[in-house]
Amino acid sequence: MTDSDLTTDSDLTGLFAATGVPAAFAARAAARLGAGAAARLRDDPWRLLRVPGVRPAQADHFARQVLGDAAKPDDPRRGCALVEHLLTEAARQGHTATPAADIESELAKLRIPDARKAIDDALDEAEVLSLTEEPAFDEAAFEDDEADLPEPEETLGLARWALPEEAAAEGFQRLNATASPLMDDTAVKEARAGLPEDRSLALTASLRTGVCVLRGTPDDLAETALLLAKVATADGLRAAVVTATERAAADLRSEARKIGVAVAGGSPPQDETDLRGEGDVAVVGLHRLMEPVENAPAAPGAVVFGRGEQRPFELDLVVLPDAAGLDVELVAVLVEACADGTHLVLGGEPGALPPSGPGQILGDLAASETVPVIDLEPAPAADPLGALTAAVRAGELVPVEAPGKEVVIVPAASTQEAVHRTVQLVTDSIPRALGIALDDVQVVAPAAGGEAGTTALNAALKARVNPGPGAYGGFDPGDRVVVVAPLPQAAVGETGTVTGAAGGALQIAFAGGTADVPAALTGRLRHGWAVTVAQGRGTRRPAVVAVMSDGAGLSRPLVATAFGLARRHLSVVQAAGPALARAVRETGVPARRTRLARLLTQ
Repeated sequence: MTDSDLTTDSDLTGLFAATGVPAAFAARAAARLGAGAAARLRDDPWRLLRVPGVRPAQADHFARQVLGDAAKPDDPRRGCALVEHLLTEAARQGHTATPAADIESELAKLRIPDARKAIDDALDEAEVLSLTEEPAFDEAAFEDDEADLPEPEETLGLARWALPEEAAAEGFQRLNATASPLMDDTAVKEARAGLPEDRSLALTASLRTGVCVLRGTPDDLAETALLLAKVATADGLRAAVVTATERAAADLRSEARKIGVAVAGGSPPQDETDLRGEGDVAVVGLHRLMEPVENAPAAPGAVVFGRGEQRPFELDLVVLPDAAGLDVELVAVLVEACADGTHLVLGGEPGALPPSGPGQILGDLAASETVPVIDLEPAPAADPLGALTAAVRAGELVPVEAPGKEVVIVPAASTQEAVHRTVQLVTDSIPRALGIALDDVQVVAPAAGGEAGTTALNAALKARVNPGPGAYGGFDPGDRVVVVAPLPQAAVGETGTVTGAAGGALQIAFAGGTADVPAALTGRLRHGWAVTVAQGRGTRRPAVVAVMSDGAGLSRPLVATAFGLARRHLSVVQAAGPALARAVRETGVPARRTRLARLLTQ
């Protein structure tokens, strides 16, 4: 950290100490508000609402401490901050747009006397956008002279998400408009020979259309992605299979070699030509393919990529077998980096766990009916793990015979017992009984908070596996970490091991190589023996311990994703009681308000 950073931190810490704000919020505020955070908060104390975890009542209390009697419920700064806060909360639920009427109603509950004025003030600040759109055409109402035509509904959205959603729509339209067949009809016919109908359709769509969607199980999607890239590469085309993390890419390369597919992409490339051997299929993590730029100026929590409109991929075919976890911001960046004529194939499970960020890209693409959507026939379950996961996807939590201990259910009467059982499984039972090393065991849980959330689980696991004082920003050499906000060095969900610290940076061994993470960015890391299901998605492990401890937040997509992360062994620490089966049976993908499907048809 620089001297100016230290001064800013000291100033912010002093402000919080004087106003009664817990010191723990200082790091979050500095990360979110950037340099000069203390001065900005003195000027507008309701900016505190931009810090994750701060509630309106807390921001009001802080404002009274800073402004004294001048802090009023009708302060325009308060109204603007609350509009932005409400839309941020909606974005955390996955929405990119919210009816203005809903925001007005919530503002009234927060004692804003003129909700419409507060919205207009927020619109003037440019952080919030009006997304008014014409209603869908109703032919019957149009032909009835006496019928009232529907009025346009005003919706609101944060610019951070609304603009990327529009950019993604424009990008998909561009790729469809500029696409031409990548292979001639004779070559396609030869490549399709002997393929099952669903794989044949997937191959045809990927080679003939700019954008297409594949739906299937993770194994079927990965196998099909390799098939598409292999056919394209054999014909002299430039193709890449792209994964969520470098660890997932390494695993897919290993699986590809087992089935006789020659792959490239295992060492850090100098440019895209290094990803491809002669006739090899490139398999690489999306983050690395986008070429993140270190030390580039960026908004708090963001990463600048070297690939984009001015320097697109030099690829003819880009296949993402697991794209269901991409939010609109990352998809917009991806699509922008695809040159005119590039063919983009996006895969995902039907009813998959939605992205952590706003949007529902695959669902919106399918709903728009502007791209081909191919359903892959699932292969029969080959083992107890596959049978259990398939049953969960179908809405049933069933017992399975597992003579080889592929699946073990571990009942826990309380959250404390759940934590104890988890530590026992990770450090003793699984390594001893199954021969799976601790480094190959991943714990997953629905959320970070709670008595058996990932924070509590990591504290217990660190105490047992690698005790230490957290000498380097809360971490010690030997700690497993996970990236929870994008770093120039690694994508969200990437796990690694701390190897030391030097020059004010934390040294971490990731699957893609060792990286130096500056002290100012270590707030984007957490201990990673236990990760949330959302953080762990896309990267499968030989053994997974799924801690199901609370009915809140459980759903069929979450449970299916958690169970599907295990390759050889799954232990389910069951402390949720009947709520687990009920969630699998009754709770599907939550609805999200998004605009992409409509934008694609305009």
